Amino acid sequence: MPDQSGEPIIRVQNLVNRFGNETVHDGLDLEVFRGEVLGVVGASGSGKSVLLRTIIGLNRPVAGHVEVFGRDILAISDTDQREIEKNWGVLFQDGALFSSLTVAENIEVPLKEYYDMPLRLMDEIAAFKIGIVGLPEGTGEKYPSQLSGGMRKRSGLARALALDPEIVFLDEPTAGLDPIAAGDFDILIRDLRGSLGLTVFMVTHDLDTLISICDRVAVLVDKKLRVGTLEQLMHDEHPWIQSYFHGPRGRAALLSEGEHLQK
Repeated sequence: MPDQSGEPIIRVQNLVNRFGNETVHDGLDLEVFRGEVLGVVGASGSGKSVLLRTIIGLNRPVAGHVEVFGRDILAISDTDQREIEKNWGVLFQDGALFSSLTVAENIEVPLKEYYDMPLRLMDEIAAFKIGIVGLPEGTGEKYPSQLSGGMRKRSGLARALALDPEIVFLDEPTAGLDPIAAGDFDILIRDLRGSLGLTVFMVTHDLDTLISICDRVAVLVDKKLRVGTLEQLMHDEHPWIQSYFHGPRGRAALLSEGEHLQK
């Protein structure tokens, strides 16, 4: 478990997000600590992806404060925002790759946006990132349409890692993957967290992911977050949390993990 005695790398305070007459977040608070893997779960429409988009500056809330690296991203200049963005990477659902670009060219997009470097160096960086996410040699020359769903996810992750970020934001990284591919992706995230010292903020619905790699879990219920370890949340009496963790899927995931640990 990462040390929670220091200052959080992400701090959200009294966040309010409202769309028309619908309030999605109402006084939401969250702290994410350096080096941890935090899983964010909640019912469909509860605002998980909205929270992620708010933290990275793609959605402006009605009220509240969002600090990343100790800076209030809602109050800084565009120049300062760009500097902070260099230190995080984002994997959107299904990879969100540009269909007209090869995998290597997709990975090079943030390099071109933030730095002026020779093409040869960008090609070398792209090849390295392709390797560390476990994609086979030659993947860089392919287009997204030529890839499987799992390969697109890994390619999107390679792009998210292009600038050597401290934080990686993942939006439903295992959605649409078969159980084996999803398990392999979880192992990849766990290994990269260890080798690169990443902090991981992950929106997910996958109980297996929560059990296998998350240090803490944040559950969006009643427009706020309940945060704790998996063990702590298993004892939370909120009806949705009880249904989520103690329903058939939750019991199956916990049983599977228990059998795995016994081997």
